[in-house]
Amino acid sequence: MARRSTIKFGSARLRLSPPAILAVLYVLTILCGAFLLWLPFAHRDAVGVGEALFTATSAVTVTGLVVVDTGSEFTLFGQVVIAFLMQFGGLGLMVFAVLILSAFGIPIGMPHKVMLREDLNQATISNLGRLVRIILFVALGCEAVGALLLAFVFVPDLGWGQGLWHAVFHSVSAFNNAGFALRADSLSPWVGNPVVNLTVTVMFVLGGLGFIVVGDIYQHRKWRRLTLHSKLMIAGTLWLIAIGVLGFALLEWDNPATLAGLENTGDRLWASWFQGVTPRTAGFNTVDTGGMEDATTLLTIMLMIVGGGSTSTAGGIKVTSLIVMLLATVAFFRRQPTLHVFGRSLPLDQVLKVMALATISGILMFASLFVLTATQDVRFLDLAFEVASAFGTVGLSRGATGELDGIGRAVIMLVMFLGRVGPLTLGFFLAARSVPRVRYPSDKVYLG
Repeated sequence: MARRSTIKFGSARLRLSPPAILAVLYVLTILCGAFLLWLPFAHRDAVGVGEALFTATSAVTVTGLVVVDTGSEFTLFGQVVIAFLMQFGGLGLMVFAVLILSAFGIPIGMPHKVMLREDLNQATISNLGRLVRIILFVALGCEAVGALLLAFVFVPDLGWGQGLWHAVFHSVSAFNNAGFALRADSLSPWVGNPVVNLTVTVMFVLGGLGFIVVGDIYQHRKWRRLTLHSKLMIAGTLWLIAIGVLGFALLEWDNPATLAGLENTGDRLWASWFQGVTPRTAGFNTVDTGGMEDATTLLTIMLMIVGGGSTSTAGGIKVTSLIVMLLATVAFFRRQPTLHVFGRSLPLDQVLKVMALATISGILMFASLFVLTATQDVRFLDLAFEVASAFGTVGLSRGATGELDGIGRAVIMLVMFLGRVGPLTLGFFLAARSVPRVRYPSDKVYLG
């Protein structure tokens, strides 16, 4: 069993599990961010306490859903706060805690290692220091390169000062899969720009693959030497990208509200590429998401629910979870007792973990959608889209978020928070094994 840590509040003591402490840290970060965004010099008149809290929650959970326009309603100070909140939420709060402790020469104790393990979704506490260094190197390196490339586009269009800030902000937002943009129409003005389309998508794909996968690719560089997790993530990501891009192009090619409204075939192809990849928890858009066909909306919902990879800046049930469910289904019909993939076998507890994650995720999204349907006067498909976007910490929207009342916004904030922090708690309980004291006789239940 994993040990619990003790938090002191004066003379009172509260014993919490590592995931619970992480959840508290995320809540405190959200509250601090909301306070900073609520300050008069952080925003203009349209931002109140509720808007500041929603924006901070969306930034820390790297979602990107907004109720006010980030670029016009927040000052430079407010935008800097949002960028830092995205960085904290994307890389993980415990990563920054370990870096701070190391900078001051403070040894990292076992409770901190346990919480770091939960924050990074690792099975053991070995090599955590090395993993933190990989995360920092990959993140800062990718963001620096991304900002430099985007500057070649934004500086000529917006000028030196504003252009450089746009490049840095969108680079941080892209790598952390946050989806925050400084324009109300996101990246639509650059729908046909190759630099924007490639730089932004490559960054959020790298962020969504996971730090372990990126580090594994950097170290080994050969397919046969990669770990099973890396192989599954790469193969699954390529398939999902192909499905998203081809599906969006086929379904939207003649839609005047999206692809058919663009000037030329090149812009259509670039928009298909971008919109097919962005549901992988990125949240940017280059065409009007609200104008998509219902079939495309459903396809996007499914991609948002899947999300990215473990130990990444992405949300969702994760690509590897989807692959394990598909492998388990194939094994069932083939009457195979174990799962086989890439010359390796997967144990039964992996299937049970995926089943638990999928069940809890489904219950969360269904319950949230039920509450929203009962309390909000918004189209059902639009509400389903917002719930999936919040759970997958994507940030794509069909405009329903801005129409929600206080209850609706509270539900979306809760879904964003649980979509980001909830899997940590689930992983803790699944990892905390105990030997049963009593064994019962087996019996049979008829299924299907």
